[in-house]
Amino acid sequence: MRILKQRKTANKRNTTRHAINAERVRTKITAGDTVRVMRGEDKGKEGKVLRVFLKRGRVTVEGVNIVKRHRKARRPDEQSGIIEMPAPVHLSNVMLLDPKTGEPTRVRARIDADGTKERVSAKSGDAIPRNR
Repeated sequence: MRILKQRKTANKRNTTRHAINAERVRTKITAGDTVRVMRGEDKGKEGKVLRVFLKRGRVTVEGVNIVKRHRKARRPDEQSGIIEMPAPVHLSNVMLLDPKTGEPTRVRARIDADGTKERVSAKSGDAIPRNR
């Protein structure tokens, strides 16, 4: 009977695949920002970003991409039923709104006089405040 030896690459086999999965998408959109949906079924709708999923590259926007969930009651006082809730949309389908004009804009980064990094509207050049 042949004795199987451990492979040299056994410890490294899945590291690259999992490293890609663990990567976070770099985005300038944060929770609390007002965005407009540019593509898809809800094109043209505006709403506030509720949550950002950095690993999946998606955002949940208030009142956009509404789906129905069949929810079972978890406690005796809770009621089962069909609940409507917003589902995440991809980051590439939303654009941040310019605080000055209210139009969708691309975002640039600028280092302020005191050394802090701030987001700047590409259209108007105004700073976009972070809503934390």
